[in-house]
Amino acid sequence: AEAGGAAGAAGAAAPDGGAAASLKPGQGAWANYDFVPGTRVLFADDFTRETVGNFPRRLEFKSGTSEVVEWQGRRWLSSGDAGAFVIPLPEVLPERFTMEFDLAGKGNGMEVMFDGASDQYRKVEGVDRVELGTWYAGIKNRERNATTATGFKTDEAPVKVRIMADGDYAKVFVNEKRVANVPNAKLGRSKKIHVVLNGWDAESPRMIADLRIAAGGRKLYDAIAETGRVATQGIYFDTNSDKVRPESSPTLKEIAAMLAEHPALKLAIEGHTDDTGDAAANTALSQRRAEAVKAALAAAYGVDAARLTAKGIGAAKPVAPNATPEGRQANRRVELVRQ
Repeated sequence: AEAGGAAGAAGAAAPDGGAAASLKPGQGAWANYDFVPGTRVLFADDFTRETVGNFPRRLEFKSGTSEVVEWQGRRWLSSGDAGAFVIPLPEVLPERFTMEFDLAGKGNGMEVMFDGASDQYRKVEGVDRVELGTWYAGIKNRERNATTATGFKTDEAPVKVRIMADGDYAKVFVNEKRVANVPNAKLGRSKKIHVVLNGWDAESPRMIADLRIAAGGRKLYDAIAETGRVATQGIYFDTNSDKVRPESSPTLKEIAAMLAEHPALKLAIEGHTDDTGDAAANTALSQRRAEAVKAALAAAYGVDAARLTAKGIGAAKPVAPNATPEGRQANRRVELVRQ
């Protein structure tokens, strides 16, 4: 695992997303990208602790032939047929939640169902599900099809899928492209997320990696006003790098807007990591990442750099045990501290 993935999915190698991934935060297609991940991690698994050839122990097997494979230097859950499984959660999904994962391979796509009753064989009338194929993605049910042609070939390169729900409002993103924007979605809520990976055969499987489900968070300023600090999972970096990825745009934009609205506010930007790897390297990387966030706010959003300081904390101040994937994910974060 990467030493010091700060915030969001930065601890894993991210799909490059094509030309859009080379842009800086706030540029091009990312200027209107508004996905912000939830701040309280409910489930996270990158399959790195699983044995290749096995089914992941933290998931509930339902049917099909799914197994962990090694591909492009990463661990994936691969299915050559209609492999169905359940992601168990510690609580019922809240009104605001997000789900993130990487998708690759061939096949007839995949389905994600949140209501607890719909599954591979049952589709509850009036309940929406998320569907993603080689060329399309979106939200649909028996009566409605709100999917969009993505233009991405998942058999050629992995894509990052992000789902954001706030009450009945649901959005789905594939890399930088929003493929569903449904204000009256009926996704349902439960303690189980059903997933079906529809591969064609063993040579043409559908694969998923880096699962992350999180509860939605508060507005940044509300948390700072109450406690003096707030952690964000919405700033992403390239693996083992201080390069800020363009999907960080919504969170950076919110920070800049908060500073513009409150001109007396000054912030310390803290980079935090999990305890994987060398402690000194973690601290050094977290310092570079904190500096990179400060630079991005100044360069892309016009924030006065004098109002910001940067500090790398490394793994010195965990907010959760590092013994679980959820804990390590929570510890890889950027914190904003009122000065």
